[in-house]
Parts: sequence; structure tokens; C-alpha cells
Amino acid sequence: MLGKLDSRQMEELLGRQLVGRLGCHANGTTYVVPISYAYKDGYIYCHTAEGLKISILRQEPRVCFQVDNTKDLSNWQSVICWGEFEELKDHAEKWNALSILNARQFPMVPTEKMQINTEWPFVDPDTEDIQGIFFRIRVDDMTGRYEDSGSSGSLTN
Repeated sequence: MLGKLDSRQMEELLGRQLVGRLGCHANGTTYVVPISYAYKDGYIYCHTAEGLKISILRQEPRVCFQVDNTKDLSNWQSVICWGEFEELKDHAEKWNALSILNARQFPMVPTEKMQINTEWPFVDPDTEDIQGIFFRIRVDDMTGRYEDSGSSGSLTN
């Protein structure tokens, strides 16, 4: 069965995945790249380095972002978002983005040898030396689709 995801299902899928595809376009160049992210309160948070992606985003902040969960060709979910790139330059905004990303990408691992938590990568919040470029995408619109065969390969089983 093919269908549309409702708002709750789209938010859940965005919140569950770790990698999405960012699409941007400027000066006749279209660029689609996989990127790790965290989704919170209508924003997609990302961290990256200088490069083509950031150059394009600074020229044209309108973007498209896609994420999916594919078990097989008959059991999948996909969300496409449209929004606006916002580079985070303020120290407090960068620290907030880092905290959101770490909380999503490095959940606590309770073992004797390793304790990764929201304080990773052990950056003092008072330091001005937070490396890289932090940005977020303000999601303005999204759509979601799915296919569910109802078999044992189903995403809902």
C-alpha cells in the first residue's frame, strides 16, 4: 500500500535518522550531498567545514532536505523538507547546535570503558574555539510518503 505520512510520522522519521541528503543550487550548479544532522523543534542542525556546500548555501539559502528509511523496495518511508539555511555565528547558538548534535549522534553508552554523553567532545562551553561551521535549516514545508507491503518485511511489523 502506498500512502502519505502525516505530520507526526514525518517528525518521527526526521528525529530517528542520522543522515539525510541536502540539496542546494546556485549559479547553475546543483549539489546534493549526504550530511549527518539532528532534528529539533522544526530545525535541522548540521556541522561541517568550508567547501562547495557552504559556498552555495551562502549564495542561495533556499534548500531541500531528504531523509528516508528503506527496508526494501516495498517497505520504505521518505520525507522531503524545504527550508532556509541559517549559518550560526554567535557562540551561544553554536554551543546550542553542538549540544543538540551530540545528544542525537552520541547518546550515552553505559559501559565501564566508555562514557559518551552530551558533554562530548569535551569542549568547555565558555571557550570561543568551537571548530567548524554550524548551521541549521528552518523547515518551512515538508511532505512524506511511504510504501508498506504488509508482509514480514514491513516497517510497521
